[in-house]
Amino acid sequence: MSAGVKSYAAVDLGASSGRVMVGRVGPDSLELAEAHRFPNRPVRAPEGLRWDVLGLYAGVLDGLRAAGQVDSVGIDSWAVDYGLLDADGALLGNPVHYRDSRTEGVAEKVWASVPARELYAATGLQYAPFNTLYQLTAARESSQLAYAERLLLIPDLLTYWLTGEQGTELTNASTTQLVDPRTRDWSYDIASRLGIDLGLFAPLRQPGDPAGLLRDEVLEETGLTGPVPVTAVGSHDTASAVAAVPAEGERFAYICTGTWSLAGLELGAPVLTEESRAANFTNELGLDGTVRYLRNIMGLWLLQECLRAWGEPELGALLPAAGEVPALRSVVDAGDAAFLSPGRMPERIAEACRASGQPVPVSPAEITRCILDSLALAHRRAVTEAQRLAGHPVDVVHVVGGGTRNALLCQLTADACGLPVVAGPAEAAALGNVLVQARAHGLVGDLTDGRRLLSRTQPLVRYEPSGDAARWREAEDRLARR
Repeated sequence: MSAGVKSYAAVDLGASSGRVMVGRVGPDSLELAEAHRFPNRPVRAPEGLRWDVLGLYAGVLDGLRAAGQVDSVGIDSWAVDYGLLDADGALLGNPVHYRDSRTEGVAEKVWASVPARELYAATGLQYAPFNTLYQLTAARESSQLAYAERLLLIPDLLTYWLTGEQGTELTNASTTQLVDPRTRDWSYDIASRLGIDLGLFAPLRQPGDPAGLLRDEVLEETGLTGPVPVTAVGSHDTASAVAAVPAEGERFAYICTGTWSLAGLELGAPVLTEESRAANFTNELGLDGTVRYLRNIMGLWLLQECLRAWGEPELGALLPAAGEVPALRSVVDAGDAAFLSPGRMPERIAEACRASGQPVPVSPAEITRCILDSLALAHRRAVTEAQRLAGHPVDVVHVVGGGTRNALLCQLTADACGLPVVAGPAEAAALGNVLVQARAHGLVGDLTDGRRLLSRTQPLVRYEPSGDAARWREAEDRLARR
């Protein structure tokens, strides 16, 4: 390894797969390579949909072994889900999947104690049925929660298994709907009114804080030579991804694309107005005192589920065919909770089009085009409304994450938003993870310095808006009238 270059293992866990990436960072260099990738397959047990967290941990260990000697390890993952530990620190059952049905109808019970507008004014979180607050309310009478001494969010749980030390990283904690985005601390009033014991949570950690050293047993299993520190990163994968947006200045919007699309702005303070709540925007915490003001959109989950139903056809052949389908022929609401659960996605999309009186897409190419047009339209609505609600105009949209590899989606997003789209990097969450570790070692300065380094070292593609903007406005109006 070159002098002045350090190596960091970024464990990046998504809803469908996990990976261990190795980032090598020098004074003016940043290289990322994949060490190991492994599936993340939820399991439908008799009691409901669960994460195979032991399988994920095995994948992490395999990845660290493949990564070789590193200077630090950081873990990011999806948000809201958690594991419960007993008094001995043992896991009490597999963590519940956020797509499990246990939270159906729970929100109304919560709002009976804390009205929705009060909850938003205190926590800034958009309504999502799977937020940790609703999961804990649903689990209130469960024996697991009764015996639990500790609750750890997924990346904190894996960090605990690696190091033996417990903590709650702030960016992920902010998705629980139990954090005040103004104080960046727990919302003690909300927790008290809902009977949620905040003592279950380990002390809060900030991105960049030390999170312990790899245990001797982990060193032996992975072949690494200690001491190897674990660093708290932006452990919500969206926080890490937004940290890796290669933007200049503040006049930008971002869309983190993958299973979900997270579309919004980076702000210095939360937007807690009633109008913002009605528009279903969320205020999650980011690095360096920032707020991720965004809307959750169903994302490429819609296409992933269709591909699964079609027997996993080659996407490289399907996208050109979708590009030949007439634009905006049929669109659906990509944020509709009706698409949240797995199964029968092509039929459900067709049914939604039929119910709204639109042409019904039949072929895989037609359904794919419907999905991509619908996602681009949802991106347009989120970017437009975020600017208005926050009073924060933008000049460019940065698309990061797996969706950057979908050129058709990127072009449609530029067309829909009427703004240039800069696509890349694809592995944004892993790169943001690496940047926080590098900052902790003094190799990178603040958020601006890290973004400049990304702009110099990562491949980016620019898409200029084209086509008839009036057609997107008409499609938006058509969807709003349904």
